[in-house]
Amino acid sequence: MTELSYDGNLALAETTVSSEEGTVKYPEFTKEMKATHTILIPNALPVHFSLMGSVFRENGYKVDFLNYSGQEIIDTGLKYVHNDACYPAIIVIGQLIYALESGDYDPHKTALMLYQTGGGCRASNYVHLLRKGLKDAGYEYVPVVSINFGGIEKNSGFKVTAPMFLKGLITWLYGDYMMLLRNQVLPYEKEPGTCKAIMERWTEKLTTQIRYNRGISRRAIRKNFIAIAEEFSKVPMNRVKKPKVGIVGEIYVKYADFGNNHLQDYLVEQGAEIMVPGIIGFALYSLNIGMENYNLYGEKSGVFFSRLAVKYVELLEEIMLSVLKDYPQFQAPIPFKSLKKLGEHNINRGVCMGEGWLLTAEMAELIEKGYKNIVCVQPFGCLPNHIVGKGMIRRLNGKYSDANICAIDYDPGATKVNQENRIKLMLAIANEKLQQV
Repeated sequence: MTELSYDGNLALAETTVSSEEGTVKYPEFTKEMKATHTILIPNALPVHFSLMGSVFRENGYKVDFLNYSGQEIIDTGLKYVHNDACYPAIIVIGQLIYALESGDYDPHKTALMLYQTGGGCRASNYVHLLRKGLKDAGYEYVPVVSINFGGIEKNSGFKVTAPMFLKGLITWLYGDYMMLLRNQVLPYEKEPGTCKAIMERWTEKLTTQIRYNRGISRRAIRKNFIAIAEEFSKVPMNRVKKPKVGIVGEIYVKYADFGNNHLQDYLVEQGAEIMVPGIIGFALYSLNIGMENYNLYGEKSGVFFSRLAVKYVELLEEIMLSVLKDYPQFQAPIPFKSLKKLGEHNINRGVCMGEGWLLTAEMAELIEKGYKNIVCVQPFGCLPNHIVGKGMIRRLNGKYSDANICAIDYDPGATKVNQENRIKLMLAIANEKLQQV
């Protein structure tokens, strides 16, 4: 392994990445950096990532989740990423390079992290776009850590172990569970801020538990779930008729407040109750692809891991569903197996680009649960999600005559006013139908 030095300071090992152009070498996150460097991660899911941070820290990594927002971040992203690239790429790369330029972190003691899906999506290329941006900005010595499960890239100083992977899934389950209950209580709370206080209290409590290896057994998860449901069930509420709105779409724009202009907050302010399908569904969908490839194409690589991982996550999912049976006032998601069957009625399960068949299945699930008003969000030009999102609206409208689906594109050039005007039109139709019930 060769070395690359900069400014006469710490020498950086190089990691080798193969491409069609040949072998390319980049600075590697080494074992020594575990003690000296802070890893910066764009915060796509505030609740989930707050919990997941405890998993990284328990394993000795120093991490910070970035919450920079505003036009300055978009401008930074556009400076280093072509405006034809995916909007989430522009945002997260803008956040990461802005962090280095801001003075909030020492670039010589900082590493950056992004996720690579490895599938037929531009998200597989974010890491390469980031490295190009770093070079243009003069930070080519800053290591980039790729989180992926396809062996795309490896770093000697960072490895997702089996315990980290499993605990990470548990943090996502907790995040989904709290998000699910909060969204069903928040629009009706008599005392503003009650749900927020519960979320903050449990986020802090669970973060501590997970960091010290507690709250991760099935018994402990169930105990926590019951306690969380008890708190939300006792929130004083003013039950009035409100339109029920579901949110689906490309994973970053679907969850990240910065990516969707605080869509969830806006809908609640406009008098709606919202439901956002959980990230565990996306995890199951992604882990399930190995089995689908085997069933459809006879591809054996990855099928064993796919079956094992899906079975484990479904066991976690069952804990949540069994607890919610005792709290019928809360809508529970359907099991992943049922979601797969629901998707099959509308789209082939071999459609696995982007959010694939899952996005269509989630829209069908929301409609059947009474969330017939749906905002389908995607970055402008996101081909996979335009097909499985926008492209499936006509079919879903034909199957569900009372569906009210609104597709919203997000892009550096898209104005918030135009987005909100389209959402208001969807809500106007929703309220009109509500009055007829």
